[in-house]
Amino acid sequence: MEQSKKSAGNTGSADQPGDYHIPVLLHEAIDALDIKPSGVYVDCTFGGGGHSRAILEKLDENGKLIVFDQDEDAKKNIPAGEERMIFVPQNFRHLQRFLRLYKHSKVDGILADLGVSSHQFDEAGRGFSTRFDAALDMRMDTKQKTTAADVLQTYTEQQLHKIFEKYGEVTNSKTLAKTIITQRAIAPFTTINRFKQSLQQVVKGNPNKYFAQVFQALRIEVNDEIGALREMLTQSTDVLKPGGRIAVITFHSLEDREVKTFFKQGTFEEPEVDDVFGTKTESPLRIISKKPIVAGEQELKSNPRSRSAKLRIAEKK
Repeated sequence: MEQSKKSAGNTGSADQPGDYHIPVLLHEAIDALDIKPSGVYVDCTFGGGGHSRAILEKLDENGKLIVFDQDEDAKKNIPAGEERMIFVPQNFRHLQRFLRLYKHSKVDGILADLGVSSHQFDEAGRGFSTRFDAALDMRMDTKQKTTAADVLQTYTEQQLHKIFEKYGEVTNSKTLAKTIITQRAIAPFTTINRFKQSLQQVVKGNPNKYFAQVFQALRIEVNDEIGALREMLTQSTDVLKPGGRIAVITFHSLEDREVKTFFKQGTFEEPEVDDVFGTKTESPLRIISKKPIVAGEQELKSNPRSRSAKLRIAEKK
């Protein structure tokens, strides 16, 4: 999904009438890919198709774009009659498998915008936003079973403490977890309002910001977002051609650290050290952006939600 972090806490792109939203760091991301007109590219997060359309403008009739999105609603944004594009209705964690299936096992570039679409936050029934009262769902792929309500009702106090601390950076995550255990024994968490009202006593600071962090943590857990990101990044070094580039836009520090670490090491495992020379295994990637690229002054003015977006770029050696 071409993504934005909206009122539920994560910042990103603003809405565009009749569309999901304005894609974040559009020109920077397209430039980062250094697109070859006849190359093969992947948009891991299709969403409203903004980044994909910009990639297609750079491709000639021999170019190919494979796009992934597990959200059923994203299919509505597929351009009619576009033969150069293949839509894969799957999570990008299955990158390598579907590239092989479509006979494009090696590609020239990969783009991933890791936000959540404004469209998803605007659909009250999806349960992503703190603005609406709806079921506690938060599934990006509605075919999967586990919802946010399931997490809240079945996780242990320790598990809840961990996800709120790690994924939401909630300051009183331990107290929050304990309160959830107490409150769910009184009545189950079925709706957003019921959940928020049950936690009023433990809210710290700005309630909107507090619940934004709580909802972010739940969303990341429900959709295994960090696990999916790690799997995609790990596969990227196998599918990229030498000289091929990967560009990833993140929206919170946890994602950014994962991308930064992988680009530097080429793995999430501890790099092997040579017993004789003491040297570590070299990363198969060359970092293009030493520091993350952020939105410029003009984009920040027109789209304040872009303020937390960070773009990192690496190239296959």
